[in-house]
Amino acid sequence: MLEDEYQLDFFSENGFIRKQCSKCGCHFWTRDLDRATCGDAPCDPYSFIGSPVFKRKFDLAQMREYFLTFFEERGHSILERYPVVARWRDDIYLTIASIADFQPFVTSGQVPPPANPLTISQPCIRLSDLDAVGRSGRHLTTFEMMAHHAFNKVGEEIYWKDRTIELCDELLNSLGADPLAVTYKEEPWAGGGNAGPCVEVLIGGLEVATLVFMNLQQSKQGDIVIKGENYHKMDNYIVDTGYGLERFVWASQGSPTIYDAVFPTVVNELMDLAGVKHELDNSEYATILSQNARLAGLMDVSEKANLFELRKQVASSIGTTVEKLTSIMEPVESIYAITDHTRCLTFMLADGIIPSNVKAGYLARLVLRRTLRMMKDMGINIPLSEIMRMHINNLPEYPEFVEKFDVISDILDHEERKFAETLGRGKRMIQKSAKHYKKSGEKIPLSTLIEMYDSHGIPPEISKQAAAEVGVEVELPDNFYSLVAEGHSKAEVKEVKVFPYADRLKKLPKTKRLFYDEPTRMEFEAVVLDLFDNHLVLDTTLFYPEGGGQPADHGTIRVEDIILDVVDVQIHDGVVLHILKEIEDELHLRKGDLITGRVNEERRMAHSCHHTATHIVNDAARKVLGDHVWQAGAQKTAERARLDISHYKRITQEELNQMELIANITVMENQRVTAEWMERSEAEKTYGFGLYQGGVPLGTEIRVLKVADDIEACAGTHCTNTGLVGPIKILKSERIQDGVERIEYAAGKAAVRAVQQMESYLLRSADALRVLPEHLPSTIERFFGEWKEFKKENEKLKDELAHVRVGQMVQNSIDIAGMRIVASIIPNADADELVKIAGELSNEKDVVAILVSDFEGVKIVAAAGDDALAAGVDAGKAVREMSKIVGGGGGGRPNMARGGGVDPEKIDISLDCGISMVKEQLNSK
Repeated sequence: MLEDEYQLDFFSENGFIRKQCSKCGCHFWTRDLDRATCGDAPCDPYSFIGSPVFKRKFDLAQMREYFLTFFEERGHSILERYPVVARWRDDIYLTIASIADFQPFVTSGQVPPPANPLTISQPCIRLSDLDAVGRSGRHLTTFEMMAHHAFNKVGEEIYWKDRTIELCDELLNSLGADPLAVTYKEEPWAGGGNAGPCVEVLIGGLEVATLVFMNLQQSKQGDIVIKGENYHKMDNYIVDTGYGLERFVWASQGSPTIYDAVFPTVVNELMDLAGVKHELDNSEYATILSQNARLAGLMDVSEKANLFELRKQVASSIGTTVEKLTSIMEPVESIYAITDHTRCLTFMLADGIIPSNVKAGYLARLVLRRTLRMMKDMGINIPLSEIMRMHINNLPEYPEFVEKFDVISDILDHEERKFAETLGRGKRMIQKSAKHYKKSGEKIPLSTLIEMYDSHGIPPEISKQAAAEVGVEVELPDNFYSLVAEGHSKAEVKEVKVFPYADRLKKLPKTKRLFYDEPTRMEFEAVVLDLFDNHLVLDTTLFYPEGGGQPADHGTIRVEDIILDVVDVQIHDGVVLHILKEIEDELHLRKGDLITGRVNEERRMAHSCHHTATHIVNDAARKVLGDHVWQAGAQKTAERARLDISHYKRITQEELNQMELIANITVMENQRVTAEWMERSEAEKTYGFGLYQGGVPLGTEIRVLKVADDIEACAGTHCTNTGLVGPIKILKSERIQDGVERIEYAAGKAAVRAVQQMESYLLRSADALRVLPEHLPSTIERFFGEWKEFKKENEKLKDELAHVRVGQMVQNSIDIAGMRIVASIIPNADADELVKIAGELSNEKDVVAILVSDFEGVKIVAAAGDDALAAGVDAGKAVREMSKIVGGGGGGRPNMARGGGVDPEKIDISLDCGISMVKEQLNSK
């Protein structure tokens, strides 16, 4: 980054000088003429612990209020926080910074900001340092990034570098910071496709703020290189600041760790529950924690080598052993981590993240299960929801947490049960895998541990413990969870499909889409703008192109006396492409021709009914299951539709009935369905991020659709009133993946047909049983009870028959080498019956049974008594060869094996083969 980017009037006019750090070589600005280092760790150790840098102590609520008021008084509008799950983004799952609230649409200049300038205190979640939480004294998974932002354009500048640093300096001075202790370190910033010059604000060795001047955009053709990537100057330029709320509080209190400053009440409660003495007023104990935190600030404690080195340095500095220090610090660090993680989960679950195996849900489960494992290790035997309640009681500024606690508690109870099941199953799975590595003398590699966690949810500590029990080591780095979280923090980059006619369509104007303004009109006239192959572009259309889970319209296009079938409709950059059914004759169409288009009304109305019904069912699901429900996908056809939603447990039939009732009440109320195009920021401000249930649309304007209480950005076709949807029948629900439920339903005529089909099943069943439909449940229950009794009686008779047959068969046995061979074809006997007979025969030690049946192809069972086994008989080998002859397969243990095939004509040959094999086995012995 060019040096002149930091040559600011504010620095020169306020007594700052630019210096180069004697340790790291970075440049910084300071008022202290004697300062030689930049003020950042590890160049400078923490000096604020035990010696606060501000004039009074603050808690979180007080510091947040102070900051926001400070900037409000200086012309900034206060914004409410955004959710910690980035609903408005499709590239990341969690809100990782305050600027993420405004990416990509505001930062790119496509959309005006919600206010300008603005200030916000945005809760953020970052899991890249998950393993350092608790150990370092400063790392958190959840933190609030207090910020002030200004969005500038050429000719419309709000403020830029000088005013930004002036405001920061004024804030620090108002808090009572020593002006000579504050340094501004130059450090170019890059992230999310943007970059710019940046200064890090440091005091007491602690970075408390970062001031980014975002004016660059990533571009392969760019001539500015930052961190190996090319950038070019943007037309707009943005003040992107981040002040760490928790770090400001810590610096104001000077406590040994950030955890004791941020959530002392919860920390102390958990210390008591775990039986850990946490006496900060004990000078010796406080010194250990403080020295640990000071030195942790000088190194990355997420790496195993550095953690051990940290322990050595702290032990040396306070005159104790590494073992004693470890025994003191590890329990405390675990409590700190549990406290932090549970606050993180409070935000995650309250903002609607459902623990699962994918996307943001994966990250929530990662944090949740790590917390449960640490609680188990620490002997904290209370439900996770109780710790959550502790946090909520200490966060009165978030009343929505109280409102959602019942659902949060239910989710946590459900997850705790699942985790307990996972531990039991996982231990067996790991030990099975460990035996494989034991044979080769290898350790279980990191990749296997990650696979076990990803696919089966088995924590690495459990893997390590289970493997050790069978004498196998594992490769388990101290930063395991950070590695896993990092691999799941970003959405997969979607492969952009190359549209085959993109270059040709660029030359054409956007198609005027009539179906929004005239949803009931099905016929129109238009002019041909272009045609190639069997593709047609018109200046205007009523044909809806495929999108948003709604299939394309079909219909016809008529030119003079020729009628052409439209079999597909697609859209690219606003140009609608009509795909025609290929015809053998020459297509008599030319550019400029006037055509008449007609949409297949029945297909369109079926799609419109199902699309409107999707919004109605989604609304009903939220009302029945809770506000955590979020659309994960949808698909509509003419016959039925489906909606995938996030939910943490199976939907019951009672809940489905309730949803169906609410949906049909909405239909009967005949509410008006409205749609309007709105500027994106205005729509978000008015309706929130529930707009993006169906995905995040592109563009500066979005189409906001209101169906009952469901308000979403949606570009599909819909009924004008809910009454036109007709009846809605929910057909079924199923779990398609962990944390996602699929609801299938039909609407309108399709719903009537679905009900009629169900009724026909009912009537046919009643007719078959010769009872009235209302008597079906009791009749079926009676029949089922009788069937179970008959089944028991049948099993009893089979056993008796097998016993009789055994006696007869032993009498007809063949004597070979002193063993009795029973070989027989038993007509129509199933495999279970053959196994019973063979098992009873082989109770005689000198008997070998070879039994076959023509039931559903060929069934084969062989068994050998103890003496026969000792004489060399192997039933498994015999069955394997016999099964090959009848075109099948089989095998098993030497004492009992089963198999079969598909060719009953070779049943005799198969039986002879079995007898021959047993003879060979006995004679070879």
